[in-house]
Amino acid sequence: MASSIAKNPSPFKVVLGSSSPARREILADMGYEFTVMSADIDERAIRREKPEELVKALAEAKAEAIKLKLHGEDCGPASDQPTILITSDQVMVSKGMIRERPKGQEEAREFIKGYSGDKALAVNYVLVTNLSNGASKGGWDIPEIYFQHIPEDFIQNVVGTTDSVRGLPRELTEKLIQEILGAKFASRVLL
Repeated sequence: MASSIAKNPSPFKVVLGSSSPARREILADMGYEFTVMSADIDERAIRREKPEELVKALAEAKAEAIKLKLHGEDCGPASDQPTILITSDQVMVSKGMIRERPKGQEEAREFIKGYSGDKALAVNYVLVTNLSNGASKGGWDIPEIYFQHIPEDFIQNVVGTTDSVRGLPRELTEKLIQEILGAKFASRVLL
């Protein structure tokens, strides 16, 4: 359920409430030692009209779900070292429409087509909660992104299978495993 990624020890513990590899990489690049936990919430069940309200509500729901998980776990003896929880969410806003993580490859293609030659807002909300005393602080970051024309053949190639959209393309992974292990082991590779 939780995994640790170590960098430089800090005077406080950090829990990253995200399964996003990009968020893990960013926090690790910042030099923090942290534990990763996933909120496992149904993000599509949480709806708000304004993108700023949506990302805030999602980050807060993730924090609440993880706090419940942590409360149910044996966290060991109490420590003087504070623990903070970092949760966040991001949506894109293009042509006035909120775009969340695409549901599949067709939706991903449509999103990318919509960005072509246009601009979009990346609406981010980060919530930091001190689990030791319950205090929390959140904030938005909303950069405007300008896209050049994106050729149709690029869109078709960049959006492969649904697994590609989720970050681990099955066909490519199988191919690379077979290549790295050689023909001798290829028949044993099962994904």
